[in-house]
Amino acid sequence: MKNNTFEEKLEHSKELLEKLMDPEITLEESVKLYEEGLKNIKEAQTLIEEAKTKITIIDQANQNVESD
Repeated sequence: MKNNTFEEKLEHSKELLEKLMDPEITLEESVKLYEEGLKNIKEAQTLIEEAKTKITIIDQANQNVESD
């Protein structure tokens, strides 16, 4: 499952957490879901960092326009 947006990644993480809370889940399945969850969170963090960078660039450009 390829999640493209931050919101999709967040929703997918919630689904993984629900699955991990199932008392019937096997250890092997738990490890697999945990690994998938970590990967998903890392991708979401990357999206947040990219958004921060874009905002910083926009703010800097806006400050340059205002100072001219």
